[in-house]
Amino acid sequence: MDSLANFWSVYSNVVLSLGTNALLALSIWLTLSCGMLAMANAAFMGIGAYTSAILTMSYGAPFPVAIAAGMAAPALMAFIIGKPTLRLSGVYLAMATLAFGEVVRIVILNAESLTGGALGLNGIPPSTQWWHVLLAVVLVLSALWRLRHSKIGRAFEAIKEDETAAGLMGIDVGAHKMLAFVFGAAIAGLAGTLNAHLTFFIGPNEFGFDRGVDILTMAVLGGINGLTGPVLGGVILTILPESLRAFGDFRLVLNGIILVLIVLFLPKGIWDPSRIRNWFGRKGVVA
Repeated sequence: MDSLANFWSVYSNVVLSLGTNALLALSIWLTLSCGMLAMANAAFMGIGAYTSAILTMSYGAPFPVAIAAGMAAPALMAFIIGKPTLRLSGVYLAMATLAFGEVVRIVILNAESLTGGALGLNGIPPSTQWWHVLLAVVLVLSALWRLRHSKIGRAFEAIKEDETAAGLMGIDVGAHKMLAFVFGAAIAGLAGTLNAHLTFFIGPNEFGFDRGVDILTMAVLGGINGLTGPVLGGVILTILPESLRAFGDFRLVLNGIILVLIVLFLPKGIWDPSRIRNWFGRKGVVA
């Protein structure tokens, strides 16, 4: 028990980061499942983190209220910017959402009286417990699983395959894209809220371009053909840098090499259901 307690005292933040990163990967998986390459998830995470932190630090709001506000604020912002931006597609949508992320970062930097500016917010109440993260991941996975196997999920898949054909079939493409965008923003805000009350500190550089690329990499690395892939990608990209710390300055180089090899040899991600089914099928034939 002592060894377990020592392990938890040292690595608790890393373990709980597995859950928050899984939530972030699932947030972008939702928009990718609807055929949208939206890169605003880091900004939505930041909006959720700052909203909840300000409420708990400045107004003494209970943690459940902070969580609700941390999800509602980015969802509302996604609804507002979604009207003009979701008319775009492909790289143009990615550029527009990246620009929105930069606007959020600049606003955070300049609103010093509220956000702390470049110094960030320090001393956030440590309200996040392990069961908060576990419950959030379970609830989000359950909701996305039900969504994926519902009429809405089938509409998402149709839009992803061919937006024009989906529209001709009577699917409201704009409404479904908006739903995926807003729901993804709420999940990213939830991850930001839990992370802010876990690490006690947040700063504007945590929610910039680099974090947005990391979130996308988690989903693509794990595979976007199911819910298991993004969770697996989030776990790998959380553990991999920690496991390579012994290599010192070469850690990031090895990290990058490993990711490149995975992308080259597993283009559909690590978790590819069709490849796994084929593999087990061959094993069965051999047996």
